[in-house]
Amino acid sequence: MKIDGNEIRPGNVIEHQGRLWRAVRIQHVKPGKGGAYLQVELREVRDGTKLNERFRSAETVERVRLDQKDYQYLYSDGDQFTFMDQETYEQVTLDSNTIEPEQSQFLQDGMSVTIESYENSPIGVSLPEKVTLCVTEADAVVKGQTASSSYKPAVLENGIKILVPPHIEAGTRIVVSTSDATYVERAKE
Repeated sequence: MKIDGNEIRPGNVIEHQGRLWRAVRIQHVKPGKGGAYLQVELREVRDGTKLNERFRSAETVERVRLDQKDYQYLYSDGDQFTFMDQETYEQVTLDSNTIEPEQSQFLQDGMSVTIESYENSPIGVSLPEKVTLCVTEADAVVKGQTASSSYKPAVLENGIKILVPPHIEAGTRIVVSTSDATYVERAKE
């Protein structure tokens, strides 16, 4: 499907220079002289190569339609990740090139994910927006830091270090955003 160059959004997969690219970051630029354009950071879906490209609104690009199917995460073995189709119970193994390192640290046994495919070849995995994790370590609160909104470092059960509000202690279950690894709220249990 053809779209204008200024309609590209983060997460879109486009065909450019004969390869498939995922838009990672976009920025609208209006220079003082000349026409406006969209500065797009692209990542090649197969090998992870990065490219910064400018697209003007007059240009058209081919947005790729991806097949999406729900799978259940089973286990990992080194840099291999195994998922099960929830309808046919067939297992699919993906390597670490298909799954971003930031994503793989959030995978939990039994988690439902969406695997995106292009021409029957898996090219990416979409995680749920939020996951619930337990805080294993949290720094002590320093008295007098409550006047402004302050955060303290904490370590989660999967080893990720994030910032949490002062009232969160070790052993507390919290909700974390998978897109940017930030604290969302205390888990309601």
